[in-house]
Amino acid sequence: MEASVSARRPNEFAATETWLEALDASSAAKLIGVAADVAFLLDRDGVIRDLAFTEEDAGAPIGRREWVGRPWVETVTIESKSKVEQLLQDAAAQRAPAWREINQTSADGGDIPIRCSAVALGPDGPVVALGRDLRPTWTLQQRLVEAQRAMEREYGRLRNTETRYRLLFQLVSEPILIVEAASGRIVEANPAAGRLTGSTAAKLAGRNAIDLFEPASAAVVQALVNKAGMVGRADDTLVRIAGSDADIRIGISLFRHEGAAHLLVRLSHPDAEPPADPAQVRRAQAYEIAMGMPEALVIVDDSQRILDANASFLELVELGSLEQARGQPLDRWLGRPGVDVRILASNLREHGSLRDFATIVRGEYGGHDEVEVTAVSVPHQQQPCAGLILRTVGRRPVPQTQDGGETRLPSVANITERVGRVPLKELVRETSDMIEQMCIEAALKLTSDNRASAAQILGLSRQSLYAKLRRYGIGDIDDDASDNDA
Repeated sequence: MEASVSARRPNEFAATETWLEALDASSAAKLIGVAADVAFLLDRDGVIRDLAFTEEDAGAPIGRREWVGRPWVETVTIESKSKVEQLLQDAAAQRAPAWREINQTSADGGDIPIRCSAVALGPDGPVVALGRDLRPTWTLQQRLVEAQRAMEREYGRLRNTETRYRLLFQLVSEPILIVEAASGRIVEANPAAGRLTGSTAAKLAGRNAIDLFEPASAAVVQALVNKAGMVGRADDTLVRIAGSDADIRIGISLFRHEGAAHLLVRLSHPDAEPPADPAQVRRAQAYEIAMGMPEALVIVDDSQRILDANASFLELVELGSLEQARGQPLDRWLGRPGVDVRILASNLREHGSLRDFATIVRGEYGGHDEVEVTAVSVPHQQQPCAGLILRTVGRRPVPQTQDGGETRLPSVANITERVGRVPLKELVRETSDMIEQMCIEAALKLTSDNRASAAQILGLSRQSLYAKLRRYGIGDIDDDASDNDA
C-alpha cells in the first residue's frame, strides 16, 4: 500500500481501491458530468460517442448534440486539430493528463475556447475528455485589453493637451503666474513674467507672489487674492512691481487642480487691451447661434422695419443678400399687407411675446409659404426691437374616409344628401351661405376677433360685416363694441 502511494502521480487519489470500489457506471457518468463544463466520451479512434455539457443562460451552449458520431478533430478549428490529436495520443499511451486550450466550433459559426484534458479508461477502454469553458475568462481578458487601450488613448490625449498647454504657456506674451492659493507660493511662471519682474521663470518658482510687489501694492494684491478665493475672480486693478516705478494691471482667477485651489495671475501693461467680458462673449455667441439656426429669424425695430435677418429668412423670402431686406417693412413679405404685422406688433406691445401665430410669407418672385410665427420684444434697449422666428408649416392632409375619398363637413354632407329632393337653386343658396359663414369665422380667427381687420381682409365694409354676423349669429354684436374695434 505504501509503495502504491509513493508511486502515484500528484493529481491522483491515494486510496482509490478503498473508497472508489463501489463506483458504478451511472455514478461515474454523474461525476464526470459535474466535474467539467463539457465532457466527451470517445472511442479509441477519437470519434465522439457521447457528451455532456452545461447550458448557459447567456451566449451559445458549450456543446452540440450533432457532434456525436463525428471525429473530435472535425469539431474544432484548424489551429486546434493538432492539439486534439496530441491529447488522444497521450491518453492512448497512458501518459499523465495535460491541459491544452482548444477552440470548439459553435452553432453560430463562432469559436468556443475550452481548456481540455483527456484520460483513457483502461488499456483498451474509451477516452474521456474533460473541458472547462474559458469564455468568462476570455471576456474578462477582452475587457482588460479594452480598458488598457482606453487608458492609453486617454493618456495620449492628456499628454498632447499638456504639450499644447506648455507650448502656449511659454510662448504667450502676457505675463502669467500660477500660484497656490493656500500658501501664496508661485508654482509656475512663464518667461514673460520673468522678464517683467527682472528675473527668470525658474527663479520665480517657489517664491511668495506677494513679495513681487511694492509694499503699498502688496495689500491690494492680497485683497484681490482674498476676493478671488471667495467669488472665483477679481477685477483688473493697477499695482506696482517691486523695484519698478511703472504701474501694471493685475487680474486673478481661481481654478482647481488635483484637489487644490490655485490662482491664475495675469499681469499686463495698463495700455494693453483688457480681456473680453465673459458676459459680452456669451451674448455674441448667442447671437451667432441664433443667426445660424435653420429656422428663419428676422429682427425688426419698433416700426416693424427689418434690422437684421439670417440666411434662412432670406431664402424664405427669395432674397439674395441682407442689404435687400434691411430697412424694408416686414409686411412686404409677411402676412396680409397692413393686417398681420399690425396684429403682431399690437400683441407684442401688450404681452411682450407671441407664439404660433399662423400667417403666410410671400416670396420676392411670387412664391408663398404658410408659416407659424413666434416672436418676442426687447423694449429695454437703446434701440427697441423684436425678434421673430418663422417656421414653415406643410399643408395638412385632407382626412380620408375608409374608401379613400375626402371627408366632407357634416353640413356639406347634409346638402348632398338632399339632391333630388330640393330644387338646385335652393341648394346653391344654402351652400353659398355656408361658405360665407366659414370665411367670416376664419377671418375673425386670423384677426383675433378684430372685426375691423376682418372686414378689411374680406373686402367688406364694417356695416356689411356686422349685418352678416347678425344673420349667422356669430359672436355678440354690440354697437359699442363695434366702435371700440375701430
